[in-house]
Amino acid sequence: MTDADSEATRRIRGLADPLRRAIYAFLSRQRHAVTRDEAASALDIPHHQAKFHLDRLEQDGLVTVDYARPPGRTGPGAGRPAKRYRPAESEIAVSVPPRGYDVAGDLLARAITRSAADGIPVSEAVADVARARGRAIAAARGAEPPVSASAAREAAEDILRGEGYEPERDGPTTVLRNCPFHRLAQDHRDLVCGMNCALIDGVGDALAPHSPVVALEPEDGRCCVTLREGA
Repeated sequence: MTDADSEATRRIRGLADPLRRAIYAFLSRQRHAVTRDEAASALDIPHHQAKFHLDRLEQDGLVTVDYARPPGRTGPGAGRPAKRYRPAESEIAVSVPPRGYDVAGDLLARAITRSAADGIPVSEAVADVARARGRAIAAARGAEPPVSASAAREAAEDILRGEGYEPERDGPTTVLRNCPFHRLAQDHRDLVCGMNCALIDGVGDALAPHSPVVALEPEDGRCCVTLREGA
C-alpha cells in the first residue's frame, strides 16, 4: 500500500465510529466553522463527547480548526476565543490493490498542455512528463547514486514498492505484481503502458550510473514493466 493509501486508510478508520461519522456529516453540511457547543447541541450529546470526537477528527486530519470569539463579543470581557472546526479540503480515497488514477489524470493533463504549447505529439509529451515524475518520485524518497547495479535494482524496488507496484524478484528479472493504472491500461494500453514505462524509467534515471534496465514486457496479471540490473 502506498503512503497516500496508508494515510487515507487511517482517516477512514477514524470515521468508523457512528457518532464521529455523524459529527463529521454535520460539519460537512454547514457553511461556517462549528464550535463544540454547536456540535453538541445539534447532535444532542454532552459537550465532552463532542469535544472528544471533534479533536479525534482533527488528529486524523479530517477537519481543520481556527479560533474566534462569538459574533458581537469583543474586548477584555469577551472571554477566550472558541475553537471552531470545519471539514478539511483533502479528499479521501482508498483502493485495494493500490491504484493511481489521480496520478495518471495529472500526467495526461500536463502532457496535453505541453503538447499544445510546444507543438509535439501527445505520446512524446506523455513520455516526457512521466519520466520527469519518476525522477521527482525518486528524489522525494531520498534516492542517492548507488554503488553498484545490484544496489540500484534494490533501490528501484524500494521506491516502486512505496508507490504500490508490489515488486517481486523472478531470477534476474524484477516483475511488478500491481499496475497502479490497471483499468486505464485495459482500454488504452499503448498510451498508458508507455506512460508507465517512462515513469519507471525516470525512477531509474535517478539511480545513475547504475540505472536498472526498464523494459515493456506485458503479461496478464501484472504490470507491463520489468526491471533488470544495468550493466
